[in-house]
This record gives sequence, structure tokens and C-alpha cells, in this order.
Amino acid sequence: MSRRGSIVSDATKYEIAKELGFADRIQVENGSYDYGNITTREAGLIVRGLIQKAEELLSRQG
Repeated sequence: MSRRGSIVSDATKYEIAKELGFADRIQVENGSYDYGNITTREAGLIVRGLIQKAEELLSRQG
């Protein structure tokens, strides 16, 4: 199955995972990120973190 392009870079998602304390479970090799070892809940937390950051950016601009 092919992976769709992402609006958010893997590096940004990795930074969110670092802030949340589980980045050590994301495999990074040669600029490629493997999220296979995180749970669905953790993936959801990354999405929640991305949404929060976007809302913060929008509130600063408005």
C-alpha cells in the first residue's frame, strides 16, 4: 500500500513525539521515519499536538 503525502514533515511529528516522551520508539534511519512501534493512541496524541501548535500559530496571527 502506498503512503499518501503528508502536509506535516516527519521531523515535526518526531519533535511532537519527543515532547510527549515516546520519540525513542520511532525508528529514524537515513532521514526515514518508521512509526510502526508506536500505539494508535500515541499516533493520536501526535495529531492532537499538531492541532494545538496550529491553533497557537493561528491565534498569534489573528
